[in-house]
Amino acid sequence: MADMKAISEFLQKGRAKDVKELVQKALDEGIGPQEILEQGLLDGMNIIGQKFKNNEVFVPEVLIAARAMNGGMEILKPHLISANVQDKGTVVIGTVKGDLHDIGKNLVSMMMKGKGLQVVDLGTDVPAARFVQEAIAHNAKIIACSALLTTTMKEMEQVVKAVDEAGLRGKIRVMIGGAPVTDSFCRSINADRYTPDATSAAEAALAFCQNIA
Repeated sequence: MADMKAISEFLQKGRAKDVKELVQKALDEGIGPQEILEQGLLDGMNIIGQKFKNNEVFVPEVLIAARAMNGGMEILKPHLISANVQDKGTVVIGTVKGDLHDIGKNLVSMMMKGKGLQVVDLGTDVPAARFVQEAIAHNAKIIACSALLTTTMKEMEQVVKAVDEAGLRGKIRVMIGGAPVTDSFCRSINADRYTPDATSAAEAALAFCQNIA
């Protein structure tokens, strides 16, 4: 009998081959894809996320765990679609125009996927208009903006304005983060949420998606 706890533990250790084999075994034994997702893959990523938040593990461990989760999801995704398992919500994420840094953004993206969210990663140097265009195209509930340079932080305000101009305020939430970003800056540009780390960002995004009709 496939063991959900074993899937979670192998994922935390970054053992992608074992995760894929156990996910396939669970499916072959008739275990539902949603159960495998939530009790196996997402459980493992949630534990890694909490450990990362508590400084018990660091970026390399998160990266290998995320790779293992992606391996499991490759096997699981077709079954989730055929079982009509509902997405928890979609997030469009990117580093703002003028900024090419992506390590923090990538960590946030991984943690959001680990919460069961669909993530559309636009990469770096993303103009405000594209954030909004992609959010509309993917029916996203959240736009998540990252910046590492103080000189590009103001681009986040342009994203907020673009959401307002599109008449999407309240329908799409704007989350911001990055080393120079603060909660007071978030309030000053009327963004919806600032979070200081990747795990908090993922938790806030999930909460937003559950509360937006």
